[in-house]
Amino acid sequence: DGSQSHVLCVPGSVNGGAIAGSAFLYMDGQAVFKLAVNVLEKVANEALEIAGLDATQIDWLIPHQANIRIMQSTAKKLQLPMEKVVVTVDQHGNTSAASIPLALDTAVRDGRVKKGQTVMLEGVGGGFTWGAAIVKM
Repeated sequence: DGSQSHVLCVPGSVNGGAIAGSAFLYMDGQAVFKLAVNVLEKVANEALEIAGLDATQIDWLIPHQANIRIMQSTAKKLQLPMEKVVVTVDQHGNTSAASIPLALDTAVRDGRVKKGQTVMLEGVGGGFTWGAAIVKM
């Protein structure tokens, strides 16, 4: 919703080809961690409610691959075992907006995610934005 843009942003701007302010990413790591875990739990529960599901009906959680601690904490809040969480941050690192589709592709190719399964995708990003989707494969 943008209300927390100060915790993860690029504070500079471009005007007439000139950069005003810093062109480098700013992140308050501790604030991002706390906010990410809280909003990911909230948006996951909202998606579950809209879909008429509960967390036990999710076959796989594929979160933004920011860092393992955020993924572990989110899974714990949703009462999902880590065995149901696709983790590829150790292979690809944090690839920003590409991390969710990369993790999904990896899990489909290696046979974890199969046709007919229910998968929750969720992510957070700069400016501070977040979202979730539940898909039937």
